[in-house]
Amino acid sequence: MSAVIGLQGALSIAAGGLGNVNAQLAVVSQNVSNASTPDYTRELSSQTSVTAGGQGMGVATGTVNRAINTQLQNLTFTQNSVVSGLQTTQTALQSIDAVQGSVGGGADLASTLGNLQNAFSTLLGNPADQTQQSAVVSAAQALATQTNRISTAIVTARQNAQDNLTTNVASLNTSLGRIGALSHQIVALKASGQSTADLENQRDAAMDAVSQLVDARFMAQPNGDMLATTANGLSLPLQTTAGSFSISPATIGPTSIYPGGGSPGIMLQGVDVTRMLQGGQIGANLTLRDATLPTYQGELDEFAETLSTRFSAQGLTLFSQPDGTVPTGGGTPVQAGYIGYAGSIEVNPAVSATPALVRDGTDTIADSATGASAFTPNPAGGPAGSTTLITRVLNYSFTNDVQDGVAQPPPATSGLGASGTLDAPYAAPADLSGLAAAVVTSQTQDSGSTTSQLATETAVQGALQAQVTSSGGVNIDTEMSNMIELQNAYGANARIISAVQSMWTQLLSMVS
Repeated sequence: MSAVIGLQGALSIAAGGLGNVNAQLAVVSQNVSNASTPDYTRELSSQTSVTAGGQGMGVATGTVNRAINTQLQNLTFTQNSVVSGLQTTQTALQSIDAVQGSVGGGADLASTLGNLQNAFSTLLGNPADQTQQSAVVSAAQALATQTNRISTAIVTARQNAQDNLTTNVASLNTSLGRIGALSHQIVALKASGQSTADLENQRDAAMDAVSQLVDARFMAQPNGDMLATTANGLSLPLQTTAGSFSISPATIGPTSIYPGGGSPGIMLQGVDVTRMLQGGQIGANLTLRDATLPTYQGELDEFAETLSTRFSAQGLTLFSQPDGTVPTGGGTPVQAGYIGYAGSIEVNPAVSATPALVRDGTDTIADSATGASAFTPNPAGGPAGSTTLITRVLNYSFTNDVQDGVAQPPPATSGLGASGTLDAPYAAPADLSGLAAAVVTSQTQDSGSTTSQLATETAVQGALQAQVTSSGGVNIDTEMSNMIELQNAYGANARIISAVQSMWTQLLSMVS
């Protein structure tokens, strides 16, 4: 009788061993098949020894768990937000770089302004030359067109940021809802003692998607649930009953501002939470739409208005709005009268129609102790070789002084934009070429520093991801080694069963 019991015990232990090996082989297979799956964490099958009365009774297969370092995972999520935000910013700024050109490159503001100055210098040598008069108009038109093109690129980039926010918010709601749905399943399975590793891997993928959109913090709960907040404490809704984020579609123009001026906020349950959503694609697009690009527009509008007024101050309204007028400053905010002017500036239609006006002038100027000196336009039929206006333009419109000993009014560098809250990152240059160079340089430097920072942060992200992979990723060599060990264990347990079967047959033969 004891022999029978002993054979039954051995058979039970071996059968349990085979079941455990099969379970572990299934986990190894799962790991290998998902080795290249993003956000997949290596899974491990747990097992415990079974004893009875101090005697070994084999092994019991437990739940499947994950080999995960949550601290590294959270650091990676934070870094994902940084990198994703920089990538979004880089894309927007490079689209403007492509239109703006580099200082001295030939197509930038400073170069086209220099071409206009050169055209006036050439005309000074022969003011009656109609070809040279037309060349001045053409150079002026090239400068106005380049200003228009940059302004259009800025407005387009702002609109793209707004449109991207609409898409970003929808994606955020989808990913948060998926985290909530998976968490609900995980809580239920954990309560019944079942494995949740596969569902947790799926939830990690949704958490990764959220980290690309906003700087989020995730906190796993003991029961398997998950909490999520922004970096500054806004609770992110993971359950459909908690409501979702929303943002209204909008057409963004130079006068659009947030809040309260045509640029919509992001809402949650009727509350504007725009300021609490930072980092990631959403944070980057908000900054682009509401700060970076409006500042660029303000800088460019200031250049356009300064360019126009410095020519008109000398008696030549060379640049104007389509109706031939030059917008005035001095409002509240400071650019109130010419927000978006860079997008509409053109050569004065009167000058385009009569190029000789670049020699003769368009306006009478009264003498001013703080402005330009007196000027009367060359009358129709006046001297064809008149150089008075051309000399004034070359000596004053392009230079630091509005007349000898009187400095030009400085362009505004603070209180810019429709909000009146934006500041240019440079001191006000005294002359037009300095202003043109400052505008282009500051904006291209933004793009360059973003690209440089992105390279640095991407390297940090790669290092963190490598650590995550090292601690919880799938190593094919390790899995293959484990598979060989399991195959050996399977063979050993199979041989025990075979031996028990032989002994059982012999025992039955002896009994019969």
